[in-house]
Amino acid sequence: MPANLPPEAGKKWEKVMEAKTPEEKLRALEEFLSAVPKHKGTENLVHWARRRMAQLRREIEEKKVKEKSLRSGGGGSIRYYVEKEGDAQVVVIGPPSSGKSSLLRCLTNVRVEPDEVPFSSLEPIPGMFIYDNIYFQLVKLPSINIEDVDSDVNAMALSMIRNADSAIMVLDATGDVEVQYSALKNILRENGIYVIRPRGFVTIERRPTGGIQVIGRLLNGTAEDVKKLLANYGISNALVTINGEATLDDVEESIFKDIVYKPSLVLINKVDLADKDYVDYIVGRLRNEVITLTASLSKCAIDPRLLSESLLRVMDLIRIYTKEPDADTYSTKPFILKRGSTVGDLARKIHSRFYEGFKYARVWRIDKYPAGIKRVGINYVLNDGDIVEIHSSL
Repeated sequence: MPANLPPEAGKKWEKVMEAKTPEEKLRALEEFLSAVPKHKGTENLVHWARRRMAQLRREIEEKKVKEKSLRSGGGGSIRYYVEKEGDAQVVVIGPPSSGKSSLLRCLTNVRVEPDEVPFSSLEPIPGMFIYDNIYFQLVKLPSINIEDVDSDVNAMALSMIRNADSAIMVLDATGDVEVQYSALKNILRENGIYVIRPRGFVTIERRPTGGIQVIGRLLNGTAEDVKKLLANYGISNALVTINGEATLDDVEESIFKDIVYKPSLVLINKVDLADKDYVDYIVGRLRNEVITLTASLSKCAIDPRLLSESLLRVMDLIRIYTKEPDADTYSTKPFILKRGSTVGDLARKIHSRFYEGFKYARVWRIDKYPAGIKRVGINYVLNDGDIVEIHSSL
């Protein structure tokens, strides 16, 4: 149920949104929380605010330590960001000793060793997994601490997950896989990150003018209800996008959480060391919700083709091959596009001149090349495995 904040709390929330530094945000949140009435409708909001305040206090303390270290001639800072390369960036997450480092060793040229001490590695480690000319940038993140959900190491990993295109959750078959999976999923969900496609979620884009615009449909309210709710938080100009089936609770949650969906799959490691019946049982359970693969990474026993196909599937991506006019064959390096992309989308991705001077395209299915040709227009929707020859006047 929505919080129904009093006007005083709404005004204090505006100060939270305007705050720039961690110190300013902390003071504003403390004032905001003092004005929030404590009842059933505000439980989630209060819980989030207290968690965010704890994170800000850690950020402030870390900043002080870093500044002190720099003044005394200490070393450089830890890198928390990895620039995207390849066709998709996929973060590798999981609890300690689940097999994240082994996955990179098996699939990339990166020589990385597991942490001798849990949570001692804080920097992301990237490597390129290449299969059938598709380039997946795998980024091993610091281990998730499922015992201390608000730990600093979790905060670091969460920020990097938000930047990625997808995630692989590596779990340990010699432990309780369901507990590991639920803990990871809940930690991410508490921080506004869905790893399973939700029935619906809401994004709010604040704007300087234009009032409140609502795109989509609520299950339990109207656009006017949304406007009243946002006014409660002092928000008078914003674009509210309702994806799928959402409620007023989802709208309110998106005000104080940046909600994102990161398509993910599960990789259960160490299956050679676990009871086979248990592995079969747990795979069956998880597959009802998420794509689930198995591996024995100490032996590099993992199917790269299946992993590549699963990553494309979970991210809803397709492979499109291109052919130059009059060429004898097509390029074996595909363009990776979102499902539902058109010939025009492909033309733009190759070069703007192909789109601006577009005349027509010829399309083949890769399994029927060179037969089965058809001539299409710029709005033709492409399918996985199409070969496209674009004819342009420029």
